[in-house]
Amino acid sequence: MKKILFLCCLFIFMTSYGKSQNPPVNKLRAPAYPLITIDPYTSAWSFSNVLYGDAIRHWTGVKNSLIGAIRVDQKTYRFMGTEEVSLVPVVYTAAIQRWIGHYTFAQPANGWENPEFNDSSWKTGKAAFGTNEQPYRETPWETSDIWVRRSITLKDDPSSQDLFLNYSHDDVFELYINGIQVVKTGNSWNNNVLLHLTDKIKKSLHKGKNIIAAHCHNTTGGSYVDFGLYRKPATGKYLDLTAKQKSVSVMPTQTYYVFNCGPIQLNLTFCSPLLTDDLKTLSRPVNYISYKTSSLDGKPHNVQIYFEATPEWAVNNTSQEVQSSRFNADGLTFLKTGTRSQHILQTKGDNVRIDWGYFYMAGKNNKQSAFTINDYRSVKKAFATTGSVAGLQPHQPNANMEKEMTALAFSENLGNSKASSGKVMIGYDDIYSVQFYEKNLRAWWRNDNPNAIVDAFSAADKECCSLIKKCSAFDRKLMQEARFAGGENYADLCALAYRQAIAAHKLVRGENGELYFFSKENFSNGSIGTVDVTYPSAPLFLYYNPDLLKGMMDPIFYAAESGKWNKPFPAHDSGTYPLANGQTYGEDMPVEEAGNMLILTAAIAKAEQNASYAEKHWQSLTTWADYLLQKGLDPENQLCTDDFAGHLAHNTNLSVKAIVGIAGYGHMAQMLGKDEVAQKYLSAAKEMAQKWTAMADAGDHFSLTFDKKDTWSQKYNMVWDKLLGYELFPSDLINREIAYYLTKQNRYGLPLDSRATYTKSDWITWTATLADDQDTFEKLIDPVYNAFNESTSRIPMTDWYQTTDAKQVGFQARSVVGGYFIKMLKNKLNLQK
Repeated sequence: MKKILFLCCLFIFMTSYGKSQNPPVNKLRAPAYPLITIDPYTSAWSFSNVLYGDAIRHWTGVKNSLIGAIRVDQKTYRFMGTEEVSLVPVVYTAAIQRWIGHYTFAQPANGWENPEFNDSSWKTGKAAFGTNEQPYRETPWETSDIWVRRSITLKDDPSSQDLFLNYSHDDVFELYINGIQVVKTGNSWNNNVLLHLTDKIKKSLHKGKNIIAAHCHNTTGGSYVDFGLYRKPATGKYLDLTAKQKSVSVMPTQTYYVFNCGPIQLNLTFCSPLLTDDLKTLSRPVNYISYKTSSLDGKPHNVQIYFEATPEWAVNNTSQEVQSSRFNADGLTFLKTGTRSQHILQTKGDNVRIDWGYFYMAGKNNKQSAFTINDYRSVKKAFATTGSVAGLQPHQPNANMEKEMTALAFSENLGNSKASSGKVMIGYDDIYSVQFYEKNLRAWWRNDNPNAIVDAFSAADKECCSLIKKCSAFDRKLMQEARFAGGENYADLCALAYRQAIAAHKLVRGENGELYFFSKENFSNGSIGTVDVTYPSAPLFLYYNPDLLKGMMDPIFYAAESGKWNKPFPAHDSGTYPLANGQTYGEDMPVEEAGNMLILTAAIAKAEQNASYAEKHWQSLTTWADYLLQKGLDPENQLCTDDFAGHLAHNTNLSVKAIVGIAGYGHMAQMLGKDEVAQKYLSAAKEMAQKWTAMADAGDHFSLTFDKKDTWSQKYNMVWDKLLGYELFPSDLINREIAYYLTKQNRYGLPLDSRATYTKSDWITWTATLADDQDTFEKLIDPVYNAFNESTSRIPMTDWYQTTDAKQVGFQARSVVGGYFIKMLKNKLNLQK
């Protein structure tokens, strides 16, 4: 039986690309390539054009080291990751150790950045400096500006050291070392930026006292300042020679790489089986890395392969002590690592990694495979020298990774042959995933069984062949449907967005078996279950499984219906990830969130062709619809989902959302046989739409705000009027807007509105979907494709970037890219008419 199973797996691995052995093609040069995509904590991406060009990173940009190498006829080629250890702190950032600095909120005299400046009148406080929700904040900073001076003492001559500045800021930031400017940003925020110091800057540093001075200006929302110096240790390398990457291609559930490694070809595939019709598998925290070798010269070759991870996967920062172990179960060998402290669900926030639970790497326990937990350098030396890690003496590295990095290593002898294949599995057991109103909840896949993670890996191992086949079939179907809906470039964008959108959520089981699908607001403010993040991501889930969208919305309904939220509009969020104990965002978005919840509930009713979900929550929906009747037509000065742009009164696009939300409530009432209610709200929505048209009319377009006719904005909320078939806004109005947009496009897309040149890529896809013809749709979508294809911001897809140069402004790896699927959703809903 085992032999039959092995032959089945081998057949699928050897035939999955077809006779040509070439993977499917996505021409898009991704800003970052998805490799391991499990949930908001467990992820790995390649931020480089070639897989061996940079360290493998968590979506936040912090290293999640993953190294791959192959030995062919005694010659070793590195094909994944980089051989390096964590930087050694010279002076810590606050993420590692709180440091003391002098600071002021008042504009200082000229020369404040220079070493000789007298800062004795400034206050003294511990870093980091910022608003309450920021990680490692010690000293409150609530004003618009802060100036910080940090005195550092260097014990050694820095001129011979390989130095890096590590800094985090929110928003506009400038930094000086001994009076020389090193950093000057625009209006953006970044975390854990590593900047290699130039010789000029290093020459300004000297043994003894030095000054690092910074100024940060907060434009809106949160604020933050932290910085430190790090150095690269001098260590030898054993994996310098690299393979030659021939291609990389991203499909919805898989990323394919092809390499030449001397006389053989290596095909490497990363598979995340995020299949929305199989929630247990979607939730199961195990991904596959499969590999296949084939001779390029028709001759057999002696081949061994190597994979290595580090405990960086299981810590928030490398100062945390770790423990690692190895064990065998169900025919597999497991390498396991995690923190010693295990403070479950205690680390919350935005730019943070998981530091509870355990990371696992697992493979077949057989004579060809070897596993070890050892020091970082020894494992590489052993593989490069012998092709195996089997001969290493047992060694438990130091718990402190900054003193000695641990390596979890796996090697396999693929034999002397013309072709071979195999796999390794990566996974994470977080034990508990989310706290929901003080109750710790487990992931959907998990139960109370202490061996649950072993069972999960065992099932993943046995189902590997069938799952890879299902994923390949799903990918082909998705790409076909996306091409039909929006063209080649649109399909390539959807392929890149799919895993990012799903893996920015965690699927958990409620106390009574409820399905909750919690999003994390990545690189925004770390909120959990944010309504105006659910709203833009919804098209993907409406298209594939509306139950997942319900799982996003139910915590908001629960808050309102349990009395934990008593306002006449929905909460903005459910807390700060992973603690969903109630809204933590500092300000409400009344019209925004009421409109979102009504529209999405109506969209579920449309997708399922019944209003049973709406009926379950009718009282809440009624309260919110009545609020929009009173406040929705001409919104007061408030935030909307584009809160980074600041407060805005008389927002015409927000008004559209309110009007469509009211119509959605009316249509759901109609579906439920509540005819009088339906008539009232549908009539109100139509009357409001007519008033809107007159109030927003600016001649050849419709304005950003009712009171300023010389402005404009994308009316992306109007797309739901079209998708849901309400016909509140006539086609000639929409066509007039679209024609105007085409005159406002920049090289990399249509700006969000007349206030700035930045845009939101999810909203562009919605705006493009308003177009009646494919040619216009592609005119609006193609610049977005070009932005990601050419951007120098190498990160998982941002949704907020500059249309002039395609550079990220903020946000990355967010679920909102699920909104790209709105064109496909439009086609699907149209078929229901």
